[in-house]
Amino acid sequence: MSANLESLKHISKDSGFPVAIHPHFSAKIKDHVPPDPIRKEIFPEKDRASFADPEKKALFAVAKPVDLTESIGTVLENVQLSQLTPQQLDELALLVNERGVVFFRNQDLTTDQQVNLFEHYGTLDRHPAQKDVRHVVIRGSREDHREILKYTPWPSGEWHADTSFEINPPSYSLLRMEEHPPVGGDTAWISGYGLYDTLSDAMKKFVEGLHAVHTSRLQYDTILDLWGVGPNRPPIDSHHPAVRTHPVTGLKALNVNTGFVTGFAELKKHESDKLLDFFNYHLHSADDHSVRWKWEVGSVAMWDNRCVLHRVIPGSYEAPRRGIRTTVFGEKPYYDPTSEGRAEREKRLKTTISNGQPQNAKVKENLINTPA
Repeated sequence: MSANLESLKHISKDSGFPVAIHPHFSAKIKDHVPPDPIRKEIFPEKDRASFADPEKKALFAVAKPVDLTESIGTVLENVQLSQLTPQQLDELALLVNERGVVFFRNQDLTTDQQVNLFEHYGTLDRHPAQKDVRHVVIRGSREDHREILKYTPWPSGEWHADTSFEINPPSYSLLRMEEHPPVGGDTAWISGYGLYDTLSDAMKKFVEGLHAVHTSRLQYDTILDLWGVGPNRPPIDSHHPAVRTHPVTGLKALNVNTGFVTGFAELKKHESDKLLDFFNYHLHSADDHSVRWKWEVGSVAMWDNRCVLHRVIPGSYEAPRRGIRTTVFGEKPYYDPTSEGRAEREKRLKTTISNGQPQNAKVKENLINTPA
């Protein structure tokens, strides 16, 4: 267990185990003064995927797509990210919107090239623990999350979308692996589209009327206690729609994760707790809407935080694991009641075609943009 934890300095004489210390009585938490203020809402420019050819002809002329599952995850083969044109980068964004996460192997990107490439998609975001203004270093985990959670409040091994507690959570993230063990340190993703689709109709209607409470308070304490790093910004709670509409695909995605969501604004405490218990099951049983990626040095993953969740798989590997992650600001999450689920759209469009109605350009485009 990490030697940084304050609890390890306080051992019970009765049990021989560490005693949890309230944050107000841990000096390194209580006395920390974040250097930056809480952010205000920003309004990013139009998503680059909105400018893409729906058929992605330019991208697929130089890359071979291989879907890893029916619901989520595509590998692009025989291509270098460093060589993509602006048009191809826009089409890559659209593919990420649709498939949730897109993978590459044996990439020649440097950190500077990665930063420059990602600035094509918007303004670079900065994680609360991130010291370099351009990127954050991702190490992975060899800790037992089940044990750590006894002594520090944030469930760091859980499903999450990157900093979903922000007023403007990130849209795209890209992680490039520079060092990695031969076995262990995988990352898994699950589809928010699939998580929404697999709810019952009654549950969909109920959850669509709720706001999930996304908080950084628990991570704030854990960053200081477990990581030994001072967060850049004070903790924040944001109330985001529990179901959000994707601004490019127009599809509904579940916007609830077990890493940062602590309740629902419209519900009482025990009601929230029971609903969170259900979502804990719902996320961890979503194998039919998940993909797990085995990293290698030079591997890259690009994902859309608006329609996927992810988690690193902890392990006991000894070799170093080091990746460089860049993110860009997204829009403030919103819910459009006229939007539709992915399965709903697919069914509607198939019905339209089977009934012999003309397959006009709009129908063709919608079929292409249905990522299932």
